[in-house]
Amino acid sequence: MPFPLSIFPRITAALLVLLLIGSLSLACIGGTALLVPMLRHGDSMEHADGKIVSIGPGMNFVLETSTGQRVYFQCGEACRASLGHMQRHMREHANTDVYYMEGPNKSLLALDVD
Repeated sequence: MPFPLSIFPRITAALLVLLLIGSLSLACIGGTALLVPMLRHGDSMEHADGKIVSIGPGMNFVLETSTGQRVYFQCGEACRASLGHMQRHMREHANTDVYYMEGPNKSLLALDVD
């Protein structure tokens, strides 16, 4: 016999309210996580994601995208990343998001690495 929800309307209402609050919270947190880096650096910023395959001097690094393309980034003064965090991503083969802009001589300047 199926469980009729009309038997316990207060419990059903409480569960639906908790489900609504939880789903709205997740949507707000996800939206904020996507929009904040874009708002912080302006319209000229672009995004790439993949796995860090090597880190060179000056925290310059190579990112391999999901298509297998290797992209070379320079991590300059404005780069918001720590060497330890980048090394952990490389060691664990973790997906890494890079927000960057094109610099002089078509070099890619990483602004935020996470």
